[in-house]
Amino acid sequence: MPPSATRELFGGAITTTLPTSLIDASDLRQVPDTQEVFLYPDAGISIIVEVLQCVDAEQTADIVKLHFESLVHDNDAVENKIIEVSQLSGESSGNRTPLPIVLSGTQLVRKFNHTHPDELRILLAVYRIQDKNVDLVLSMNIPMKTSDGATITGDQFAVAQETFSLAARSLRIVDYGLFA
Repeated sequence: MPPSATRELFGGAITTTLPTSLIDASDLRQVPDTQEVFLYPDAGISIIVEVLQCVDAEQTADIVKLHFESLVHDNDAVENKIIEVSQLSGESSGNRTPLPIVLSGTQLVRKFNHTHPDELRILLAVYRIQDKNVDLVLSMNIPMKTSDGATITGDQFAVAQETFSLAARSLRIVDYGLFA
């Protein structure tokens, strides 16, 4: 596991633990105010924290599946599959941060008009903040195999999964005023 530290997101309203080597995408390009985006310096992996309006679903599995389907649509995926959906277990922290619903899935996405699609693993954690009508979504995009020949090894994927799990478990909402 790479060295990690607590990162302040959205001006400190949210914190989570991420590898210190990640690049803040806002240092490179414009990022919407509703997103925090981090990039791996040596792979096409990205981590995104996004403040979204609640999707129209009540069941926890349906909530995370709708967010996955939204990514399928946004990515123009030619194929997709949900591998697993689970509720993160443990005790909710004293600051009311809800426990997330977690999803693992795959998408085949054609990038830059390439003939062969890239194979992406998508990891999602959704934190429903019902009284603010907000779904806070933590996602990790892992390009397992790209049309330009780049691949993620099994070991690299295992480290990415550990990184995602740590980020999902450590995420804390510090200031609910962010959702006003």
